[in-house]
Amino acid sequence: MDWKQLISHKRFGREDAYRVATEHRSEFQRDFDRLIFSAAFRRMQNKTQVFPLPGSVFVHNRLTHSLEVSSVGRSLGSDVSRELLQRQPELAAAGLGEIGSIVSAACLAHDMGNPPFGHSGERAICSFFSEGKGRELEAELPAGVWADLTSFDGNANAFRLLTHQFDGHRRGGFVMTYSTLASIVKYPYPATMCGRKKKFGFFTPERPYFERIAEELGLRVMEETPRGRRYARHPLVFLVEAADDICYQVMDIEDAHKLRLLSDAQTEELLLGFFAPDVAESIRTAYPIVTDAADRVAYYRSCAINALEQACVRVFTEHIDAILAGEFGGSLIGHMPEELRAAYKRCEDVAVRKIYNSKEVLDIELAGYHIIYTLLELMTEAVLSPEKAYSQLLLGQASRQYQLRADSLPERLMAVVDYLSGMTDVFALDLYRKISGQSLPMV
Repeated sequence: MDWKQLISHKRFGREDAYRVATEHRSEFQRDFDRLIFSAAFRRMQNKTQVFPLPGSVFVHNRLTHSLEVSSVGRSLGSDVSRELLQRQPELAAAGLGEIGSIVSAACLAHDMGNPPFGHSGERAICSFFSEGKGRELEAELPAGVWADLTSFDGNANAFRLLTHQFDGHRRGGFVMTYSTLASIVKYPYPATMCGRKKKFGFFTPERPYFERIAEELGLRVMEETPRGRRYARHPLVFLVEAADDICYQVMDIEDAHKLRLLSDAQTEELLLGFFAPDVAESIRTAYPIVTDAADRVAYYRSCAINALEQACVRVFTEHIDAILAGEFGGSLIGHMPEELRAAYKRCEDVAVRKIYNSKEVLDIELAGYHIIYTLLELMTEAVLSPEKAYSQLLLGQASRQYQLRADSLPERLMAVVDYLSGMTDVFALDLYRKISGQSLPMV
């Protein structure tokens, strides 16, 4: 793959438009600004990341997580750009100086397709169709759409959100650049090729969109079967993935400390475990006047993120030939030096045991699963029988941008998923309570 193709200013849905530059922002900075001012991005402030939305103690939601991932992504992209340009200055003409802006924008968008209540929302959608009442619809749906619904994934939904014509009139969704769109697709193949991993990059309706982008950017075709094509990742996907991996793993540890799921000593041991003993000691004694445990943990966290970011830059630049050939396997995190991988693994293990299986997290997953499953069941029945009085009431709740009354069943079912995945946690809970009769609007 060639950087001259991989970095493209072409905008999805406005391919033929020519814009005369009247400002100093690059096209990729415009991507960033479009995202951060969008309603879909703002709604992430009320979507669960891991822990329930905060009470007296503030922990991360999808929006704050995405902002931090974007910050780390910008650093990764900028550092990689500088390293590559030092080796090959002639690549400046290809736009390598824009890598930081592209990765930063893609990081903002990477979680925008996630439904309410974290991964439990994804599981509720999948299980409704794979083992619930939705199972009866398999014979009425094309194989691709059935695979989309039974393997629903927030990453694929983010690509749909950014490209799909929801109202039937607006062309090209957010009208993002091809490079930014390609940089969020971690699994560049359709659901029909995802196998047991249940991971894929785009839904069936958006498959022609991704293929158009892949052809324009010169993404290498790695496999072609009757079920679809598997492409090589856009190289910048590795940086977006690394920024996400770094932030969720390290920030979950800090959040767990705030919620007292981890002690001061446990948290310090995990975060300073990324360093050799002498370096860890120098970090521990760098600010002796700081006695507040939360402030110390915040400092240790910043040091850990910096160490991981620098390691990922080295891995990317050392393996750039394999990455451009589409032959680099795994993640940047997985290719770091052994001592860093071991420290990262310790954080993962503790997160699974003490965070992701904590009562607070499991309670919100259980409630969120039931809420999304119930709403999905009711809305599916409504689009199957729109002539019923109750169906008309339910359908009247949704914005007209969702094509819940489309002619084809696949379009209507995907519109139901669009509607539910676009909800915030609070909106989904409020609608559930109203539908179940647990609350009435105040007059």
